[in-house]
Amino acid sequence: QVQLVESGGGSVQAGGSLRLSCAASTSIYCMAWFRQAPGKEREGVASHAFGGGRTYFADAVKGRFTMSRDYAKNTLYLQMDSLKPEDTGLYYCAADFRGCADAGSLYEYWGQGTQVTVSS
Repeated sequence: QVQLVESGGGSVQAGGSLRLSCAASTSIYCMAWFRQAPGKEREGVASHAFGGGRTYFADAVKGRFTMSRDYAKNTLYLQMDSLKPEDTGLYYCAADFRGCADAGSLYEYWGQGTQVTVSS
């Protein structure tokens, strides 16, 4: 069983920045971020395959969000800049040994989520 622990959420004004962290209990091939806003479906934000073989960003966050991965700490970071109110939601870390995918249903391991609130 793989444990994922997210941190770094909070409340900021539009245009601000936050950095989310996802610490995994072991090395794992793909780590990803999803988010869910109230009343909306969960959507993929970004994903990162081990060694940088596949890095994905949703169109809505391209140019504003970046990722980095500390392999020694089994941690994935999501740097979120130029935040917008529409970025508000519960952000989940997901991971899988098999590979990265756009669909959340293909990820076996999930964190508890961390709240991001962006006010206008």
